[in-house]
Amino acid sequence: MWGYILKRLVQAVPVMIGISLITFILIYYLPADPARMYAGPSATAETVTRIRHEMGLDLPLWQQYVNYIGDVAHGDLGFSYRKQQPVLELILSRLPYSIVLIIAGIFVELIIGLPAGIASAVARGRWPDRLGMVVALLGVSAPPFWLGLMLLYVFAYLIPIFPLGGASSPGSIVLPAITAGLGGAAWYARMMRSSTIDILSADYVRTARAKGQGPRLVLMRHVIPNAINPIITMAGMDIPWFIGGVVLVEQVFNWPGLGRLTVEAIQTVDVPLILGTVSITALIVVASGLLVDVVQGLVDPRIRHR
Repeated sequence: MWGYILKRLVQAVPVMIGISLITFILIYYLPADPARMYAGPSATAETVTRIRHEMGLDLPLWQQYVNYIGDVAHGDLGFSYRKQQPVLELILSRLPYSIVLIIAGIFVELIIGLPAGIASAVARGRWPDRLGMVVALLGVSAPPFWLGLMLLYVFAYLIPIFPLGGASSPGSIVLPAITAGLGGAAWYARMMRSSTIDILSADYVRTARAKGQGPRLVLMRHVIPNAINPIITMAGMDIPWFIGGVVLVEQVFNWPGLGRLTVEAIQTVDVPLILGTVSITALIVVASGLLVDVVQGLVDPRIRHR
């Protein structure tokens, strides 16, 4: 297993370099001038030229990129000239909020989706199955920004149970987590239903029933452990989706996460901050893929990574 992890880490290096290079080139060809954005609309041409030189924007593109990679290798992601803070410091201050929202959103997906999918599979063709699939369809169809606004209106304005936004208290995470996770819960319910139905018709499940094991024991010992493998993969794939997909959720709830920071960086053409947030996001995506493989190997001993 450790050899496999080391191999995956080595493979991640060119991926990270490629992502940073593509991002660097795209930012270079933006129509906006970072030096002008930093200096302001009333700055003179001499001031803009001086700022461009201080930022290294007058160097050839390849040299700018080499300098950037050299700084990153030493743990320096640059300096945000709009927020006047080191980029790494800014990202580290916002990253915990995004991680909390991702974990809470996935928890909502699992706590709703898995029991609903299992119940639908066990009651296949009967009214609980149909009701569960209708609710799942409604969950998939609801846009996150609309759902977030409705939850805020009902549970933060009409019935002031939760805060209207921000991250001022532990209760602030409840509505954003439900908004981020409800649509995914519908997908989990459908996938868990399909996987459970397949396992219920397997030979070893029929054998267990023939030996006299009760329905609950068969479900807990044989069906769920085997039906859950695709769910683990899907949960790992949800992490990259959440990183990009919760931007709207963070905007609606004024949640101070990495998504909002990225949007702010793009709006102000804060090049070091854009590069830093994209690089950290790519690193999280790569790490989540590795984490899924490791967890699958621990949950299912039949899976062996080489």
